[in-house]
Amino acid sequence: MPKLSVIIITKNEAANIHACLESVAWADEIIVVDSGSSDATVEICRELGAQVHVHDWPGFGTQKNRALSYATHEWVFSIDADERVTAELQAQLIKAMGDDSKDGFYVPRLSQFCGRFIRYSGWYPDYVLRLFKRTKGRFSDDMVHERVILEGTEGRLSSPLLHYSYLNKADVQRKTEQYASAGAMQMFENGKVASFADAPVRAGWAFVRTYCLRLGFLDGIAGFNIARMNARTTYLKYKQLKAMRSAQSTL
Repeated sequence: MPKLSVIIITKNEAANIHACLESVAWADEIIVVDSGSSDATVEICRELGAQVHVHDWPGFGTQKNRALSYATHEWVFSIDADERVTAELQAQLIKAMGDDSKDGFYVPRLSQFCGRFIRYSGWYPDYVLRLFKRTKGRFSDDMVHERVILEGTEGRLSSPLLHYSYLNKADVQRKTEQYASAGAMQMFENGKVASFADAPVRAGWAFVRTYCLRLGFLDGIAGFNIARMNARTTYLKYKQLKAMRSAQSTL
């Protein structure tokens, strides 16, 4: 049976990492790349038998490629600290690794928002490529919203990866600001520009797209709050991009 390396990147994930690691404890090796946690993340990982490597923070894509560089087995499964592999998904992953006709597999992801699993709002099934042969895949260098670039054939699994993405209002606010800042920086580095109208117009479109076109209204109040969160993230991202360009022009 082919062997599996699980890779995870972390920073201050003490509240999540124990359950995450337990869900992949069946893997042949678990590799964690931490970017300077100030909580007990590193200690918990080591206590549960994971290899831990500490690096600076260059962005999601580069950090995940660092984790990938430490993997030694034929297959790699990438998981985030706030995700969990169920027993059903574990069985499918093990079976998939025995399929010689495929080099990577997409997994559906079922995400939770403040205590409720979301079926609409553009969140489900949210297929993500997470299982792949080590020699066939790498991560894009994007600072945020990185993806696996696969050189080979791909398949799909049906059992979802559980994603406990937003635990409470404070978590929503923190991640909104984090993703907006990272997104603005990525657009800035890619040469994008923003006008005064971009922030409000694009934010309004983000709300409509999530709540109406992606059927967020079927998720009830959670769908409304997700649409509002997407709108705010978009607004802050373009507002920060505009500020970066204005600061650049004064130099």
